[in-house]
Amino acid sequence: MPNEYPHKKPLFGKKITDATSGEQQNTRAALSEDKARTLLQKRAQEAEKESAVAVKERAQDEEKKAPSKTQTEETQVKADKEKPPVKQARTLHFGRTIEKPKEDAPKPTEKPLKAKRERRKKVRGTHPVLKKLWSLFFSDTSFRRENYLMPKSAAGVDRLFLFFFIVLLSIGSVMVFSSSYAYAEARYGDSTYFVRRQILFAAIGIGVMLVASMLTVQFYKSITRLAFGVTILLLIAVLLFGVNLNGAQRWIGIGPLTIQPTEIAKLTIVMMLAWYFERYQDKLREHKSFFSHLCYNTLYPGAIIALICALVMLQKHLSGIIILGCIGIIIMFVAGSDGRHLATLMGTAVVGVSCLAIFTDYTKRRIDIWLDPYANRTDGGWQTIQGLNAMGSGGFLGLGIGDSRMKYSYVSEPANDFIFTITCEELGFVGAMVIISFFALLVWRGFVIAMRNPDRYARLLCLGIVAKIAVQTLLNLAVITNSIPNTGIALPFFSYGGTSLIIQLLEVGIILSISRTSQLQKR
Repeated sequence: MPNEYPHKKPLFGKKITDATSGEQQNTRAALSEDKARTLLQKRAQEAEKESAVAVKERAQDEEKKAPSKTQTEETQVKADKEKPPVKQARTLHFGRTIEKPKEDAPKPTEKPLKAKRERRKKVRGTHPVLKKLWSLFFSDTSFRRENYLMPKSAAGVDRLFLFFFIVLLSIGSVMVFSSSYAYAEARYGDSTYFVRRQILFAAIGIGVMLVASMLTVQFYKSITRLAFGVTILLLIAVLLFGVNLNGAQRWIGIGPLTIQPTEIAKLTIVMMLAWYFERYQDKLREHKSFFSHLCYNTLYPGAIIALICALVMLQKHLSGIIILGCIGIIIMFVAGSDGRHLATLMGTAVVGVSCLAIFTDYTKRRIDIWLDPYANRTDGGWQTIQGLNAMGSGGFLGLGIGDSRMKYSYVSEPANDFIFTITCEELGFVGAMVIISFFALLVWRGFVIAMRNPDRYARLLCLGIVAKIAVQTLLNLAVITNSIPNTGIALPFFSYGGTSLIIQLLEVGIILSISRTSQLQKR
């Protein structure tokens, strides 16, 4: 076959002129395919070898990193030797002895503080009595929580309540000076002795009040059981190491100052009962068992009240027992205790106080003076008679501030329990009614603050504090008018006293704190 393109070279360097050259071409193509197939197979085998080598090297590296079986066994044996042996703790349970393993000791690698906490938990776990006491007074008690301080975005305090309080405290401070300067000059040679100390106590109390108003209800709830336990210890301590003043051992001396634990108990019993009724509010509504319903509604809160009253009774403090009992009954009533059980408890309390008054020489003497103070004019009835004379001599408008005549050695200790008699003499009937009206408005506003707060503990705490102010005011007015026996009840914000005034201002601060979370209208 002739070449149609003589200017071009043949494809394989030779001319294809016949059929033999075509067969050679087919043979070469088949050989090329075999070579390509062989090359692919070879490359696949090399890739498999490389992957196998990589896997083998990886396994060798892991074996080098991992400890040997011998080393693991040696480490386990060493740990078993260092681990303390398991001890058996015996616990008596209804006459039977139960063996149970004690928890392991903390690991040596733990931090010292954490290990110390674990040891405390173990001690409490092995002593049921200590465990119960710890859970009662200290569980859920922490001072590292961020929600104990009132946030800056919180609402302000209730201005009406604050205004009524400022008016009463101001008038009370003025009347302390007006009623006491003659007595202070005669006894201490310094007419400003009582008012200077009262202003000092008021300044300390105002500082405490401001701090208390900036703390949240969560804080008071967390320290309730701790405060109650400290109060019990103070009431026991006053019986052992108390200072005897005016024939009664009711104060604890700390240097130049004296503390009256009964005043602290009036606040802590309110806090404890509010915590109890908030914690067990579901139990109060259950009627599955009569005994369980009776215990949670009456017996348990009654036991809290009875414990405090029993310790106060040992101090021969009848007025303290009456105030504490009234506060407890009021809180139980507003918390929803069963009416029948509450009536039974009130009857038992009245019978107990009556027996105490009749069969105790201290209280029996006071009842005799109350029934006929003029027959005991020079032996206990003098203060009551002169107090009545002071109130009667004030008339409708009074003699004027500082112009009282009965404070000159007629009314004994006119700056204390009988300060309102001098107030009536100097301000008259009108002034006395204005002051009583401010007390009523203060109690009313506190009641409004309590009812508008969504938290049950805050409501009961506020109501208890307001009830304490109301009960103490009414009892003081009843004493100076000889409606009940003279038992030494101070008038809130008026009567001279350090512990009582500071505690009262603390209570005002708590109410102001509660008012910041109450749903009050802006004014």
